[in-house]
Amino acid sequence: MRLVDTHVHINFDSFDDDRDAVAAAWRQAGVAHLVHSCVDPSEFEKIQAIAQRYPEVSMAVGLHPLDMDKWTPDTAEKIATLAASEPKVVAIGEMGLDFFKADNKAVQTEAFTAQLEVAQSLGLPVIIHCREAADEMAVLLEDFFESKGPVKGVMHCWTGTPEETQRFLDLGFFISFSGIVTFKSATQVKASAQMVPGDRLLVETDCPFLSPVPKRKEKRNQPAFVRHVAEHVAELRNVSLETLAIQTTQNAQQLFQLPIELVSA
Repeated sequence: MRLVDTHVHINFDSFDDDRDAVAAAWRQAGVAHLVHSCVDPSEFEKIQAIAQRYPEVSMAVGLHPLDMDKWTPDTAEKIATLAASEPKVVAIGEMGLDFFKADNKAVQTEAFTAQLEVAQSLGLPVIIHCREAADEMAVLLEDFFESKGPVKGVMHCWTGTPEETQRFLDLGFFISFSGIVTFKSATQVKASAQMVPGDRLLVETDCPFLSPVPKRKEKRNQPAFVRHVAEHVAELRNVSLETLAIQTTQNAQQLFQLPIELVSA
């Protein structure tokens, strides 16, 4: 069985002391590939070094919506240059809108739109962070697609209702579920995980955040725990873990153009 953790942050300091052991753990758990997200282009060199150390790690580059204090007129060009400079970059992100922790809607919208344009120009998918902003996000994407054409991507760490989920499915997006889907109280997330078509489904940890059940007591999440996310989603969808793993691995390979041996082996 092979799984892909489609969203990790193993560059964070909490992994500095035992990153090799964490890698051994994800390999033991059947995690064959990881997509390393980026919240600020200043992380690029450290993420690049991690991707070079661990061949199964691919990269993204982008600016998170809660880091708008770092947005400048040349940030989009910097992201584009970095993405074009490294073959292991498979996406732009994470990027998006977050109106739960910030109300600077204008600059978030400007940065998000600019990064959509970067992704479109490079032919790369986007990794989208969307919190308390589903309606605004959907309208923004609909307008962008109508005026400039579509962009592929994933709604990461998704917590939306089935109705919100359908809007992004209609736009062609993949939907990725994190450890939140294992939480007892996450009823709407579970409902969304049940209704996403099999060919649009992804799993992730978003580590070091959001440790899934049964690892909630561990403050640091890690890629090996994506297996627990996959097990829970498989149970919700009434399919075997093996079936879920094959589906989500194929989907990750398709969206991010990951090594074909992931799905052929």
